[in-house]
Amino acid sequence: MGTMIELTASDGFTFDAYHVAPAGPRKGGLVLIQEIFGLTAWIKRTADHFGALGYEVIAPSLYDRIERGFIAAEVTPETLQKGVKLATENGLKKPVIDMQACVDRLKAAGPVFAVGYCYGGSAAWIAACEVEGVAAASAYYGSMLPNLAHLTPKCPVIAHFGANDAHISQENVDRFKAEKPDVPVYMYDAGHGFARDGSADYHEPSARLALERTLALFQANGAIA
Repeated sequence: MGTMIELTASDGFTFDAYHVAPAGPRKGGLVLIQEIFGLTAWIKRTADHFGALGYEVIAPSLYDRIERGFIAAEVTPETLQKGVKLATENGLKKPVIDMQACVDRLKAAGPVFAVGYCYGGSAAWIAACEVEGVAAASAYYGSMLPNLAHLTPKCPVIAHFGANDAHISQENVDRFKAEKPDVPVYMYDAGHGFARDGSADYHEPSARLALERTLALFQANGAIA
């Protein structure tokens, strides 16, 4: 189990984050980026799981600049609409500042990686391109990737998409692949949110395979075996 901490960004803004210490020898640091629903119980469980695998994890509350502590206890059309509103108001620059604060907190002890889901998948791509000190990033079903393909990653990145994703079309995935042929893009026979257990789209085989690929990426880019 992790604990809530406060981090201060370079512009002086203080935000909340969920911190998990590694179980056993530390393999690396990890910035784990929330879905559009905020710092939910599932995000915290996922952070705990990466901690059990040997990573020191920080999961920032990325909407705190707009609404501190927003968490959607249930996934409903209303909470989805609220999450989209917060993500839109938060923009693309504010998350960079806060993710940089997370990396800066972790980097003294070794390489730092990034993983994100949904909104966080897009943010993980942005982190790979604009945050200093990220060793590798894994982006799960980030809907903004096709429109952010003009950005250039500073580190290795992999992207995961569901072939049955109602929110991200195959056309857009293909557009991203065409613009970024050097970025491995993995397709799964699943929908949006396939990694989140308890969701209607959860698909255990796809979630397991995507995690294996994510961990392999980290190990290939500095994580301690």
